[in-house]
Amino acid sequence: MKKINIVKSSEEFTKIIKETKPYRFKGYLVFIAHKIVDHYEFGISVSKKVGKANVRNRIKRQFKSIIDKNNYQNAFKCIIIIKKEALEKTYKEIEFELNECFTKANILEEKNEKN
Repeated sequence: MKKINIVKSSEEFTKIIKETKPYRFKGYLVFIAHKIVDHYEFGISVSKKVGKANVRNRIKRQFKSIIDKNNYQNAFKCIIIIKKEALEKTYKEIEFELNECFTKANILEEKNEKN
């Protein structure tokens, strides 16, 4: 993820979490706020309850790589809060669920198919 596409301040995290309803999955929550900025931003939060630093960093890297695979529309902010149950899932399961969530939230760009 590029630095411009990262939510960093705790004020932004709390504002988005309080104002939006989450998409709930076993292991993580996804909060999406539309039309806040002119570009898209993602924020990832992992609790210390998940494990030691290397475990938390590994799961964050997995989520970031899934996020980087897609093209997104502009004008939204997304916060992902990862819980301990996410460690029980495989990379493919997390990828499938996140892509389904992004499709439901209508933040993925349309793919232009050439015949």
